[in-house]
Amino acid sequence: MAFTQKSKLVIHQLKHKGEKLYGCSHCDKSFYQTSILTVHMRAHTGERPYQCSHCDKSCSRSSALTIHMRTHTGEKPYQCIQCDKAFSNQSYLTEHLKKHTGVKPYQCSQCDKTFYTNGLLREHMRTHTGEKLYQCSQCHKAYARKAMLKIHLMTHTGETPYQCSECSNAYSQIKHLALHMGTHTGKHLYQCVQCEKAFTSNGNLVNHERIHTGEKPYQCSVCSKAFTEKQGLVIHCRTHSGERPYQCSICEKDFSQNTHLNQHMKIHTGEKPYHCGQCNKEFAWKSALVRHHRLHTEEKPYKCSQCEKAFKSNESLLKHHRTHTREKP
Repeated sequence: MAFTQKSKLVIHQLKHKGEKLYGCSHCDKSFYQTSILTVHMRAHTGERPYQCSHCDKSCSRSSALTIHMRTHTGEKPYQCIQCDKAFSNQSYLTEHLKKHTGVKPYQCSQCDKTFYTNGLLREHMRTHTGEKLYQCSQCHKAYARKAMLKIHLMTHTGETPYQCSECSNAYSQIKHLALHMGTHTGKHLYQCVQCEKAFTSNGNLVNHERIHTGEKPYQCSVCSKAFTEKQGLVIHCRTHSGERPYQCSICEKDFSQNTHLNQHMKIHTGEKPYHCGQCNKEFAWKSALVRHHRLHTEEKPYKCSQCEKAFKSNESLLKHHRTHTREKP
C-alpha cells in the first residue's frame, strides 16, 4: 500500500502494530488519530455540530450529515449488482448483499436463529433479555427497537405518511398500506373455509375464523372481558387505564382510538365524504349516513325485549327502556 503523505503512512503503520496512542478520558476506548478521538468524544458530550439545512436534525459527523441529506434529495448512489435495489448508505448495501448469498454469520447464543448483521442479532437478543432501550417521551412506553418507537410516535402525532394511490386512506406503516392495496387489486389470497370471505393476510384470516369458532384468546386482567383480536384488548384496557394516546393537533382533545381521532378531525376540516343517494345529504361519518337511510327505508332494527316496539336507533331504544325500568336519565 502506498501513500501520498508520510503522516498517513505513519498512521497506517500503527494499525499493523496495534498501537492506539490517543485514549478517551471518559471511557476505555483509544484511537490511532486525534481526529477520530475528537469525533468519538461527541458521543459523551452530545455535541452535534453538523446541522441539516432542510430539517432540525443535526449530526456528530459530516459523513453522517451527507448520508442524512439523501433522505431529502432521494439520492441512492449505492446500487446492488444482483438486483435493481439502490441504497443511500454503503453499509445498507453491504447488509443487503448478504441476502443474496444467504449467509447469516451472526448466531444467537440462546436459540437457533441466525442473522445477516450484528445489529439485527443485538435487536433479537433483547427478546431474550427483555431490554427496551427506546422510550417514548410522551407516554413512557418503551421498545426494543428504534423502528418500533418511531412507529409508536405516530400515534401521538397522527402522522400517516403512507398514502394509498387509489383512495384517501393513509397509514403509519407501509405493511398496512400493502394489505389495504389488496382491497383495490382484489388480491385476497387467504380464504375462509367456512364462508366465502377472503383476506390479504393470514393474520386477518386467523382473526376472522374466530367469529366462527367463538374463540377469544385475549382476556382482560381487570374485568375478564375477552376479545378475538389483541388490538381489541389493547383498546379495551384503555377504559381501565384512562389512556388516550391519540391527540388532535388543532384542539388538543384526546382519544383512546386512532379511528375516533380521524372521525373527530372531520369536525375541523368540514369533510363529509358520505352521501345519501336519495336526498343528496352529506355526512362526516358512515354511521350517521346509515342512521339517516332509515328515514327513507323506515327500517327499525332495534327491538325492545319487553314489548313489541322497535326503533331506528339504539339511543331511542335505550330511552324507551326507561319506561319499563322507571330509570331516570
